[in-house]
Amino acid sequence: MTAPNTTPNTTPNSARNLVAILRGLRPEEAVAVGEALLAEGIDRIEVPLNSPDPLVSIARLAEAFGDRALIGAGTVLTKAEVEAVAGAGGRLIVAPNADPAVIRAAKAAGLTCLPGVFTATECFAALAAGADGLKLFPAFLMGPEGLKALRAVLPAGAQALPVGGVGPADFPAWLAAGASGFGLGSSLYAPGMGAGEVGARARATVAAWDAAQARIEAGAE
Repeated sequence: MTAPNTTPNTTPNSARNLVAILRGLRPEEAVAVGEALLAEGIDRIEVPLNSPDPLVSIARLAEAFGDRALIGAGTVLTKAEVEAVAGAGGRLIVAPNADPAVIRAAKAAGLTCLPGVFTATECFAALAAGADGLKLFPAFLMGPEGLKALRAVLPAGAQALPVGGVGPADFPAWLAAGASGFGLGSSLYAPGMGAGEVGARARATVAAWDAAQARIEAGAE
């Protein structure tokens, strides 16, 4: 069996492990929204494949920001979709489930892969298949206490990112429980939202992340 991958490549430029989930993004607004996110320090962006013309948005984002951001797709369910995302220039594959075939396809293409997991069995199966990190989904059902229990058995270096019902106000509790970062959807972006509002939300999100990290570091000293 393949050994778990505990040294993921999920940090393109910054130390903030925040993934913007742009569900519903339209190609014509992709570059403006991406620029607003990067300007505030969020440089991981996924466009779920159930968005309008997602591969076009991914291609435009990758062309504009691929040298300084990790761009890719969410809701990736098949090997064919992995190939399509890679063909559009995407380097990040995020899924709601942990399909070993999808994980292996992503890694064979040299892409970062964050499959969705909820149980210890799913976590270890995803890591064994080569996952770069774990998308804890839906996080609001697991809660920080659930992550704390998983952390007792997961490899120390395994990345765990809560997604689903998690926002900036929740950062302190999740980080204290062992979260490595977060996937953020509606707290950052909703369909039709302008780049200015996305930028303002990103600014507040980054400030919340930095404040939560500072409190944890102060408490550890």
